[in-house]
Amino acid sequence: MSLDPRIHAGTTAMLAVRAEAHSSGAGPLGWKLGFGAPAALALFGTDRPLVGFLTADRLLASGADVDVTGWTTPMLEAEVAAHLGADVAADATPDEALAAVAGWSVAIELADLDPPPSDIGEVLAGNIFHRHVLLGTVVRVLPAGLSFTVSRDGEAFASTSTPFDLTGEPGKVLASAASTLASCGAALSAGDVVITGSVVAPIDVSGGGSWHVLAPALGEVSVELRSGA
Repeated sequence: MSLDPRIHAGTTAMLAVRAEAHSSGAGPLGWKLGFGAPAALALFGTDRPLVGFLTADRLLASGADVDVTGWTTPMLEAEVAAHLGADVAADATPDEALAAVAGWSVAIELADLDPPPSDIGEVLAGNIFHRHVLLGTVVRVLPAGLSFTVSRDGEAFASTSTPFDLTGEPGKVLASAASTLASCGAALSAGDVVITGSVVAPIDVSGGGSWHVLAPALGEVSVELRSGA
């Protein structure tokens, strides 16, 4: 299937922003997928998640303290991260994409929804609102029957036992990302980390708090958010 021209133009713009970030000294880390939930696909009339980029300067250690004062709409996403051990070909099948994954981890992405999403090109040129990523310990095998619980200040806030209902199956979305990037002259490569989208609805964290994401048998990651709001 040919790539939606809106996604092609926006991804090309995103890659130009990525190249500028790298030339300014931000080391590469990998990629992020976004707006792949069924509602988002319907909103934009698209057939695949959008692809943004990750850089090493935006990577934080689990437990990091982040001041979100001044952000427009700070959001937290609980995600599965794929750690690639091999390149993913442009025409890879979902099974081939999965075979390229050397390990998996829990991830938190912090984003600032500014402005609210309306135009695909604008969303991609802004790197899909990305601000920071935090990664848990890497495990070799993605557990079966995966579930997630997101807690705030020690109290359960959101949970799911069907995490891929919102993101799509990992092999499928990784293959999709490889195809999208290849259409614009980039690639999923060995060593890349790919965060695959929020497994629960993105959470407005304007009020700050101590946030913890747990996926039994996969891992956990946490972040302390401060806000003057």
